[in-house]
Amino acid sequence: MGGEYGDQWRQSLASALEWWRDAGVETLAEDEPRDWLARPAPVRETAPEAVAATAAPVAALPDTIEGFIGWRMSDAAPEADWLTPRIAPAGPAGADLMILTDMPDAEDTDSLMSGPAGRLLDRMLAAIGLNRDSVHLAPLAWARPLAGQIPGEAEPKLIELALHHIGLVAPKKLLLLGTSANRVLGTTSGSASGNGIHDINHSGGNTKAVATFHPRFLMERPAAKAEAWKHLLLFSRGIGQ
Repeated sequence: MGGEYGDQWRQSLASALEWWRDAGVETLAEDEPRDWLARPAPVRETAPEAVAATAAPVAALPDTIEGFIGWRMSDAAPEADWLTPRIAPAGPAGADLMILTDMPDAEDTDSLMSGPAGRLLDRMLAAIGLNRDSVHLAPLAWARPLAGQIPGEAEPKLIELALHHIGLVAPKKLLLLGTSANRVLGTTSGSASGNGIHDINHSGGNTKAVATFHPRFLMERPAAKAEAWKHLLLFSRGIGQ
């Protein structure tokens, strides 16, 4: 080997040998003999192997109301890191009537709507011949955010879970309380009639739904009770018993 390339190769080899010597390497031994002055074979470029992008499997939601409630109260739920108590639904799991509220109230620690807003809800139900024991009362968010408002980025997932919940209960009627709960209507495949009654199609069939103001809003704005009364009459009379 001669010429400029040979000189460069010898210099590189000498430099490597010097580094090994300084590092304390005295003897180089290999299983096969090597020609240290041989010109290295050209490196053949190969295309990198394609790595198939696989999405993490999405765990199926429990298909029973008991399993679903257990999952929503576990660390897998969206509210698990909200640092506030989670509160499970109340009332019969197979009730004909379901009420969806937006979140637990500030006073709630063990049960939903246990404070003034809950007492107003009881009066609203009594006015149309109902009581809390006969309905399935559930929240959209199962814990109250520290800011008192459901984060916008969490809302789509919570609505998805609420629709699954509705499908498991499969009620004949659904009363939606508050703005966040009312947004459930905007994500369903059902329809709305001209009289304010909505059809929600879900895995359990079809549910008639009516949206109204949350009792806490009515306590702040009593003038809205007249409109809420119309919604309640629509809920009780406009949908067949």
